[in-house]
Amino acid sequence: MISISETKKPHAVCIPYPAQGHINPMLKLAKVLHDRGFHITFVNTVHMHNRLLKSQGPDSLKGLPDFQFKTIPDGLAPSDTDTAQSFPALCESISKNCLVPFWDLITRINDTSLSSCGLPPVSCIISDGVMTFSLRAAEELGIPGILFWTVSACGLMGFLQFPHLLQIGLTPLKDESYLTNGYLDAPINFIPGIQDIRVRDLPTFIRTTDPEDIVFNFILREVQKISTASAILLNTFDELETEVLSAIKSNLPPVYTIGPLPLLVNQVSENLLKSIGCNLWKEETESLEWLDSKKPKSVVYVNFGSIVVMTSEQMVELAWGLANSNHTFLWIFRHDLVLGDPAILPPEFLTETKERGLISRWCPQEHVLKHPSIGVFLTHNGWNSTIESVCGGVPMICCPFVAEQQMNCRYSCIYWRIGVEIDSNVRRNEVECLVKEVMEGEKGIEIKVKAMQWKKKAEEATARGGSSYVNMGKLVKEILVAKDML
Repeated sequence: MISISETKKPHAVCIPYPAQGHINPMLKLAKVLHDRGFHITFVNTVHMHNRLLKSQGPDSLKGLPDFQFKTIPDGLAPSDTDTAQSFPALCESISKNCLVPFWDLITRINDTSLSSCGLPPVSCIISDGVMTFSLRAAEELGIPGILFWTVSACGLMGFLQFPHLLQIGLTPLKDESYLTNGYLDAPINFIPGIQDIRVRDLPTFIRTTDPEDIVFNFILREVQKISTASAILLNTFDELETEVLSAIKSNLPPVYTIGPLPLLVNQVSENLLKSIGCNLWKEETESLEWLDSKKPKSVVYVNFGSIVVMTSEQMVELAWGLANSNHTFLWIFRHDLVLGDPAILPPEFLTETKERGLISRWCPQEHVLKHPSIGVFLTHNGWNSTIESVCGGVPMICCPFVAEQQMNCRYSCIYWRIGVEIDSNVRRNEVECLVKEVMEGEKGIEIKVKAMQWKKKAEEATARGGSSYVNMGKLVKEILVAKDML
């Protein structure tokens, strides 16, 4: 481990995109860096800061003397802390409104560091991959500006194709008939390091008919700035995505694979730091007690993350598929899971499954996925959920909805062979069949064995001397810490 002089302690400012799935891995990274000798300033938007205080408690973000939380406005009008902000509106506002308050915050921090309080000046900025305004601040200060893309390497490669996809006319779509006429099943064979994918496996933001689509153009602008970063960080490990990582590294600034972060952060020694959480919903730990009463590998765990929404029909079909499988299940059921309507399960379903199902609002997912009673994870394939499933050695039933979840699903099912895919239409018969197949069938045996093999490889990558452990050390030495600090 790098030895850093206390009198020249490096100071990393970490700023995630304001969403649960981005704050979570950035906080893990910040904890790892703090454990390796860094002062940390963790920057949330005011809206996210208030949501965290509501869910975690009023004292939850007091931090430590050398691990502080700060805020900047996101430029949007104040809204209910229980309400998710509009994704397009947030993307647009971040691009236009966050640089100035972020620069003002950095200026105040550095002004304070010049006083007698002993706070070290900012020595590097680590921002989410789609918060590239931070790179301008880093450039002005003459310090490293690092982008942490909180997606898989294959997902990042999908996003990197946006300029080319626009150039060759694959997006925007001419009309919405392209979504149903077989176009999405067309093979894609021109992406370096990636084979055997279809148009439908590319990030869903290309499925627009509007040349001015806010989200597509936001991502387009962000990936075009990636080459100006000092380094790129990915929450994956070399053996998991070897070919696509090789292709990415050939065209970008230095790329450091430092995952899975759930395993790396377990090595942090500071107990007070471990207690700092970032869940936007209050965790209901009763689910762990309930799991303790179940047989090994007997429970279907269902969770679609923090932002996925589905139709009422999809929800009902999914519910009855679970019921008809006759397997025990734990379903994490957000109040805003259904698009435009209250998320209410059919009373008949609740009656049918009351003896073998638990419906919970939120849970400590990493602990759930490590629990011996979990047999399969029915997931949207967000990258945090996917990599946490890998860490737990849990096979997946993959039901992707948005962004790069389709790419994660494809890799999980075809390359890593640790999952099976549900058709996006979500029909109860298919859900029932796949649950039974994974929990009872020959296919289930195969992917369970493979899942345990990947779990072992993830543990090896993050153990002392493993590829990700070594890469974290290289990141600190080569990028984040100036030579005169060592």
